[in-house]
Amino acid sequence: MSSHTKTFITLIVGVALGAGALSFFQPSMSPENNSEAMQSAEKEPLYWVAPMDANYRRDKPGKSAMGMDLVPVYAEDESSDDFGPGAVKVAPHVINNLGVRTAPVEVKRMHTEISTVGYVKYNEDSLVHINPRVDGWVEKLFVKAVGSTVEKGQPLYTLYSPQLVNAQEEFLIALKRNNTALIKAAKARLETLQISPNLINSLEKKRTVTKNITFYAPQSGVLQALNIREGAYVNPAKTLMSIAQLNQVWVEAEVFERDTALIKAGLTVSMTLDYLPGKEWMGEIDYVYPTLNAKSRTLRVRLRFDNKNLELKPNMFAQVVIHANGVENTLLVPKEAVIRTGKQNRVVLALGDGQFKSIEVMIGRVDQESIEILNGLNDDDVVVTSAQFLIDSESSKNSDFKRMTHEEMPTSVWIQGEVNSVMKDARMINITHRPVEAWNWPEMTMNFDLADSINVDTLQAGQSLHFEVRKTDEGGNEITVIHIMDQAESESEPDHSSH
Repeated sequence: MSSHTKTFITLIVGVALGAGALSFFQPSMSPENNSEAMQSAEKEPLYWVAPMDANYRRDKPGKSAMGMDLVPVYAEDESSDDFGPGAVKVAPHVINNLGVRTAPVEVKRMHTEISTVGYVKYNEDSLVHINPRVDGWVEKLFVKAVGSTVEKGQPLYTLYSPQLVNAQEEFLIALKRNNTALIKAAKARLETLQISPNLINSLEKKRTVTKNITFYAPQSGVLQALNIREGAYVNPAKTLMSIAQLNQVWVEAEVFERDTALIKAGLTVSMTLDYLPGKEWMGEIDYVYPTLNAKSRTLRVRLRFDNKNLELKPNMFAQVVIHANGVENTLLVPKEAVIRTGKQNRVVLALGDGQFKSIEVMIGRVDQESIEILNGLNDDDVVVTSAQFLIDSESSKNSDFKRMTHEEMPTSVWIQGEVNSVMKDARMINITHRPVEAWNWPEMTMNFDLADSINVDTLQAGQSLHFEVRKTDEGGNEITVIHIMDQAESESEPDHSSH
């Protein structure tokens, strides 16, 4: 016994309370089982196998390549082999002691939730920068600090500028001359320089130039930036201040690269914040940035949320859940059923009658409870959800990690071999054949029944054959077509030489 097997049995003994766990791979030796074993001994063996190599099979007793006696295999022992290498059988009381639980594979809509974090920001679509249209000096400043609330039409600052004085004088000259074209052009210039309509009307009525011009807030909001003080010299290149609105905010978040295929603009997003526990905001993805962060391997997304009560404030930390569009008819298993090793993903398949096998699966999306299975399972399968690591450790020692059921095995195969003897009266033939991968057969010598369509008289010892074998309803193996390799044609179907 290998050290791996000893370790596995030690684990089973600890969990299964003593001697009962020693029957992990076969039924416990109760009087009834002893009776069954005696009956099995009286049955004809299917074949003999090497104790240390399950692929070394012969149709009669003998020695293995290592000099060990071959072990007979009976029909009841063959049940695990029906599912391919790696299938193990667990006694019912051991299943109970281990707490083995199973769950059926489900086909349903998968609702994918992508959890991440983000930071609240101003909505830059509504951000307004204020620049002067002329050179000048700030005479008076009505807003003093960043974060101050401003209302639309509220005075912001007063500016003295020779260019503004000249523009007013030109308008007065045009009025004095009563030249309609000049009046229109001069008035348009004042509007371009952002002189308020009230001041233009006052200028037209009073015919008096105002040296210090007051400028007003174009929208309500909060002061996001303030770059001037009273007495400062300004010009059109300088941004004096910025006004942002908070009735709608952005939240910038990042998602991992593996989730980027699920992200698109318009998806629904829910958000919670630590400072208001229990409250949830609903929004949507506003924009998906076109590039990935090379260092963190994440994709930046911009979310939009309504903020009517102004509870969301810039730079707040938020927990975000993106609700990706679900896919109908998705094959799902419980999250805990999948064994993820890094190089391979697999589940332990419950085959029935206490039999289990580890098989490889290809996984897709993962949510909080389920994992999508892209390949490896059918919708009528049952998987193990607890204690599967113990079963997997034994099954994976010699498992091919491929699912194999009776329905998936072909009912007929083509084989090559050499005739050892022909039993004409019994319509049987003894052949040493090459390995049959489709049926998991190694190279061995065995008897085959002959179909009624086969002419027994054409067969003799020493012939090389290419023949088709099918499984009978009684569990036997019957040759239905034969092609004699050293003859020009087959007795039953001469055109099968292409197989």
